[in-house]
Amino acid sequence: MPMSKTAKQPDAPAPRKLSNFLCFAIYSANLAFGRAYKPILDALGLTYTQYIAMVALSEEDGQTVSMLGEKLFLESNTLTPILKKLESSGFITRHRDPADERQVRVSLTPAGRNLLETDPGSALTDAIGLGDEFPVVQQSVARLRDNLLRAQAEPGK
Repeated sequence: MPMSKTAKQPDAPAPRKLSNFLCFAIYSANLAFGRAYKPILDALGLTYTQYIAMVALSEEDGQTVSMLGEKLFLESNTLTPILKKLESSGFITRHRDPADERQVRVSLTPAGRNLLETDPGSALTDAIGLGDEFPVVQQSVARLRDNLLRAQAEPGK
């Protein structure tokens, strides 16, 4: 017996909506962060990746390029030009590790530390609009990232 035009088929798959994709929500939020940071960082002569590299160095000075790359999820061939630009701008120094000449260590200069002390990202606190929820959202997104990385490293689990 044919179904009426208004009856819904029980086995029909739910329509896919882009707005329901978590990956798209995170991707588009990343783009929105980039747009929000751009005028702030443009005024400082920095890209977002240069800025986060400096923030990572502020946590631990004298990191090797490979340690910094792991922290930022960047390959050496992507990170090296970023570091060269930061060095030419006077924000970091790069030097060979005397104990292991194969390793390059990176440190913030006083100018780099001074720039970070201005806390350029603080201008976005109100725009983010999460208030007390901020740490929960940040931890949830970090856990999501870590779970995805772990799943890639341990396929089949």
